Parts: sequence; C-alpha cells; structure tokens
Amino acid sequence: MNFTNYNIKLASQSPRRKDLLTDLGLDFEILSGIEVEETYPDNIIVEKIPVFLAKKKADAYKNTLAHTDLLITADTIVSLQGKVLNKPTSLEDAKKMLAKLSGNMHRVISGVCITSNKKQITFNEITEVYFNELTTDEIDFYVNKYKPLDKAGAYGIQEWIGYIGIEKITGSFYNVMGLPIQKVYKQLLAF
Repeated sequence: MNFTNYNIKLASQSPRRKDLLTDLGLDFEILSGIEVEETYPDNIIVEKIPVFLAKKKADAYKNTLAHTDLLITADTIVSLQGKVLNKPTSLEDAKKMLAKLSGNMHRVISGVCITSNKKQITFNEITEVYFNELTTDEIDFYVNKYKPLDKAGAYGIQEWIGYIGIEKITGSFYNVMGLPIQKVYKQLLAF
C-alpha cells in the first residue's frame, strides 16, 4: 500500500515493529537519536500507560517533522494482575518474569500514536495471553538461547517460548509482537 502523500517515519528501534511495517508494504524511514525516558505518572491506569508513552515519544519528535512527514510511535507493556512487567533487567529477572507468567493469563497492551504537523491520533490494543505451566528447564532454555532482555514480559510470542508455552490468545497476535498492525493500517488509511 502506498501512502504517497506522506513520508512515513517510525520512531522505534524495535526490530519487530520494523518487520511488521515492512511486511505491510510500507516505505518508511527509521528515526533514532532522541531518547525518551519511559516514565509515566503513578496514578495512571494500566490500559493508558502505552498510549501515554507513545504520545510522549511522538512529542519528542514533533518539532523535527516536515509538513509531509507522518510519524508512528508505539509502546507495549505486559500487565499481570494489574502490575506492569517491563523489559527484564537481567537474565535472572527474565526467569522470574516467565515464572510469574507461567500458568496465568496476562494482558499485552500496545499504544500507538500517529502524528503529522496538523493532526495526532492515539489508540491502544489489548490482547489476552494464556500461558501453560512452564518448567524451570523450559524457562532456562528460552532465557539462555533467546534474547528476552529487549522484550516486555521477557518473551517473544513468535519465538520458541510462544510455540510451546502459549495455550491461546484472545485478540491480535501482532499486538503481542509489539504493534497491532491491522489497526495501524486502518488508522493510516483513515488519516
């Protein structure tokens, strides 16, 4: 799909978001260089955190946009029983997160912000993910063989742990990868 009216920019270093937009057939440029602290108010409800962060990222780039630029920013969190599981800080932290997710349902919430010089829209997507019970050996294997440190909740649904550990999901698979691509596509068309 060609959005010829805009130069699409993605402000994300996520390889999964890059792949999803590439597979959508979009021509886009990846922006980098502006670090945004991923903090949010203590009193914000969990469902609004990713949209707040996506908008915060967009606002950091807003003054750099040309009139033909269309910026996409996003953030994804994992919520287990109302608590946010961020990216793990160590392999031990990743193992602890996966042990918490084991045998439980959690929610993956992505927030997306699409911004031009004239307009800004935000939206979120929520997917419920149900994990089977994971053994310590399965968790150790995954953490040692894959790269859980760059993923909220310490796992990638498209990797081995997703193959063997996820019983079912309710909602968008691609949202769990980090970008609800069908919703992004519809919002780009409407933009």
